[in-house]
Amino acid sequence: MSEPLLQLDRIDAGYGESRVLEAVSIEVHQGEIVALIGSNGAGKTTTLRAVAGVLPLRAGDLRFLGRSLKSVPAADRTELGLALVPEGRELWPQLTVRENLELGAYPPRVRARAKANLERVEQLFPRLLERRSQRAGSLSGGEQQMCAIGRALMSEPKLLLLDEPSLGLAPVIVDQMLDTISALHKGGMTLLLVEQNLTAALELASRAYVIEAGHIKMSGDAKALRDDPAIRSAYLGL
Repeated sequence: MSEPLLQLDRIDAGYGESRVLEAVSIEVHQGEIVALIGSNGAGKTTTLRAVAGVLPLRAGDLRFLGRSLKSVPAADRTELGLALVPEGRELWPQLTVRENLELGAYPPRVRARAKANLERVEQLFPRLLERRSQRAGSLSGGEQQMCAIGRALMSEPKLLLLDEPSLGLAPVIVDQMLDTISALHKGGMTLLLVEQNLTAALELASRAYVIEAGHIKMSGDAKALRDDPAIRSAYLGL
């Protein structure tokens, strides 16, 4: 198998005196959807924050495109091709939809293509075109998630980090969001997905990791994990 696009090698990370991740190792290869699943507080969001650079590593190494990112700031990781869609969207609520999207095109390598990328995002999410002059804070939850994903896509990511994209959305909107994720993958996007809808996550993903209390406990083919009696009992309620 080729060198991983993203490789976490026994990383530790945490907040203040609390160590949340301990010796976490994960690989994501080009063209995959990899799911990271586990209960609340297991370390899923912390893992994505460490990859994106908003949380520093305490130990271990993190490599992207074969390059260590330990000393690379978050903004420079975006320039390299990493984009995080954070839990809770984290839009600029007083800015318009169009302004939020345009801010996603700040990396120097994509600025010249901002207009074309904006058109692609608005084709993917026609509702954003309809709401382009509306303040982001006044959007529905589903529309805000579209805007957050669209903002990330404006940077032409090589790896898209999705943190709970269906959180707080109505079931019909969840289905639309999952369809969008599938369409992005079919279009060539590589994704690392944290998703509360574990059944959907394991159906979308090619591989998955199970994290418990900051440790990777299991990993493997997503469909095999979905059919594993221990996983079905512990995480799927089956």
